Amino acid sequence: MTTPTWDPAQYLRHAGHRARPFTDLLARVPDLPARPPAGPPRIADLGCGPGNVTALLAERWPTAHITGYDHSPEMLDKAHVDHEGPTPGGGRLDFTVADARTWTPGEPHDLIISNATLHWVPGHADRFPDWIAALKPGGTFAFQVPDNLDAPLHALMRDLAATPRWRARLDGVLRRTDSVHAPGDYLDRLARLGCATDVWQTTYQHVLRGADPVLDWAKGTGLRPALTALADDPEARDAFLAEYRDLLRDAYPSAAYGTVLPFRRLFAVAVKEA
Repeated sequence: MTTPTWDPAQYLRHAGHRARPFTDLLARVPDLPARPPAGPPRIADLGCGPGNVTALLAERWPTAHITGYDHSPEMLDKAHVDHEGPTPGGGRLDFTVADARTWTPGEPHDLIISNATLHWVPGHADRFPDWIAALKPGGTFAFQVPDNLDAPLHALMRDLAATPRWRARLDGVLRRTDSVHAPGDYLDRLARLGCATDVWQTTYQHVLRGADPVLDWAKGTGLRPALTALADDPEARDAFLAEYRDLLRDAYPSAAYGTVLPFRRLFAVAVKEA
């Protein structure tokens, strides 16, 4: 899989739809254990992107020191400008570069949370022991990932990339179909690490508006590796997008009220034994 270049403006074009799963995940995260006089809660947002959902953590825990981690310079630049600094509740929100494949907390944390990131991280489930070990007793590890690689949104993208015209340029570029584990596998891994674990799936019916909105959605996330691989050849990039757009129009027909994009996501909340 090609490491994609990210475009915060494109990603945020559907910010409301993309943020909803995070708020649903956050609603299932328990209150953090009170630890006076141990200082403010310590929270990590792994794969923070442009920081818009990281800021929601400060609303829930206004006294916390919250750090958003990401490996995209473009995303981090946006997060620094829009969200970094002291919070109204006396906490602090900051952002720094990190790679989830190797990141290990340098201090105990009350909450490690990740929103729509781990599916980009090969072997991410093998990192769970290190992250759980870094939680304070009673702390929480929570994440959500898209779980829809069998949907037309992705299947058509992969099929097109595998055609003779595009195979040489895009072979192995897109995410693999095994980039997300089965729900039961996540539950088993986290429960064996001594966590009370809740795992579930939700399929959202996003109503998108505008011209070719499903293509516009994909350009912010799943299509990024292909766009990165074709960035040096704008003519080829535009041709690939045109072919993919036509396939999406058939798969996701528009209606008077908009275009419906069914989107399944997987959630997990694991609370470490106190």
